[in-house]
Amino acid sequence: MLWTIFFLLNGLLILVLLYSTRTRQKNEPPLDKGFLPWLGHALEFGKDAATFLSRMKDRYGDIFTVRVAGKYVTVLLDPNSFDGVMNDTVCLDFTRSRNHVIKRIFSLQLPSIKHSAERQWMEQHFQGLNLSKLCGSMTSNLQKLLLSDPSGCSPSEWRQDGLFNLCYSLLFRAGYLTLFEKRDNATEVYNEFRKFDDLLAKLAYCSLRRDESKTAKLSRERLWELLTPECLRSNSESNSWQQSYHHFLQKEGIDAEMQKKALLLQLWTTQCNAGPAAFWLLGFLLTHPEAMEAVKSEIRGLALQDTSLQRPPINPLEAHSTPVLDSVLSETLRLTAAVMIRREVVHGKVLQMANGQEYHLRRGDIVCLFPFLSPQMDPQIHQEPQIFKYDRFLTDRKMKDTFYKDGKRLKYYTMPWGAGSNICVGKEFAVTAIKQFVILLLTHLDLEMCDPEDKLPPVNTSRYGFGMLQPDGDLQVRHRLKNTQNEI
Repeated sequence: MLWTIFFLLNGLLILVLLYSTRTRQKNEPPLDKGFLPWLGHALEFGKDAATFLSRMKDRYGDIFTVRVAGKYVTVLLDPNSFDGVMNDTVCLDFTRSRNHVIKRIFSLQLPSIKHSAERQWMEQHFQGLNLSKLCGSMTSNLQKLLLSDPSGCSPSEWRQDGLFNLCYSLLFRAGYLTLFEKRDNATEVYNEFRKFDDLLAKLAYCSLRRDESKTAKLSRERLWELLTPECLRSNSESNSWQQSYHHFLQKEGIDAEMQKKALLLQLWTTQCNAGPAAFWLLGFLLTHPEAMEAVKSEIRGLALQDTSLQRPPINPLEAHSTPVLDSVLSETLRLTAAVMIRREVVHGKVLQMANGQEYHLRRGDIVCLFPFLSPQMDPQIHQEPQIFKYDRFLTDRKMKDTFYKDGKRLKYYTMPWGAGSNICVGKEFAVTAIKQFVILLLTHLDLEMCDPEDKLPPVNTSRYGFGMLQPDGDLQVRHRLKNTQNEI
């Protein structure tokens, strides 16, 4: 028995040593394996990917390879070279790493569904007439929730809340009521979802403590139960978005157990970003009075042009442009959207950079784009990138879309929604929801910080790579219903 254990440990040690002896070959990106065998830079990457990758960029430039938990990840940070990754569907694969993460977080496997079929189904609902219907329903639900008073307080009485909780709760519940069948459990779903979402990064990195693992498991199972629609229990003829998704899964041959789990994935995909984005946007406005006044002035102009702000569910955004609010939203997303675009190298590939250099990518490695560092926080593209400037994307009261790096005009100067063939299908729905929420809130509520000298909380650094960043803490605000919308 002892000899068996000895030989097993010996074999394991040999495998670790062999894997740790990888060296940089000719024409490959700079290689940094870190000091820890197998783990490499996994701890730094999971704790604060932006700080870690920024340090690597300073050391090696716009492309380098690091070891992360047994995988070799080539990070590309030159936006002028992104198309070499985004447009390659032969040597680079999108679905493998995505499916691996989905299985780890959501305990979900959908091997029979082609990404193209799922995307086609999504496009049917988030484009054209169906998009207009969803936006109208979302606006109506937002207005009902915003103007309701579950606490029984006088409409003119100030109420205190954390801005993050206020934004996330309202947008999540409105989105849930818009897309999902059940209409009597939105608050319970939101509260359970927040427990699950708080542990999502740790689920992805397999770094949960024992008590956290138990909480995540129970929360996930409870959400599966809460989201199970009547159509899975009976032959409901509902015409909801959720029912349509259920029919799509059935058509693709997905069994009932995985259908249930897939709903949680869709809940997270559709509801995890709008609330945090609205929090940062309103937080920036509250801490930058000149930006708040510019946005309010534009909203006053909307109210003069169209009284529909007071008449749900008509959406004034369909009839009027809002360049100031658009610029504020773009600047907010530039500062707080931190997606990672990953591809697995399935065939060895030569990547040609915009400067003419060529690098060989090994089969089995991962290629990662992190637009948060570049282009979004690149000082060569955006002056003083750490500072919020509400008019950064404005020129002559129109949206600015011309930015340069190294004398070349950029195709990608901010990428909160991804890009190329895998750009977020729900982008227009999310943008409309965030803007409508801000307009409705500033139209119907007085909103101010409890402490005028307060600052925005720092970001939760573990959320880099998972869409919108979330705050580590909250900003305390107080709010009350306005007596009249003319007070904007």
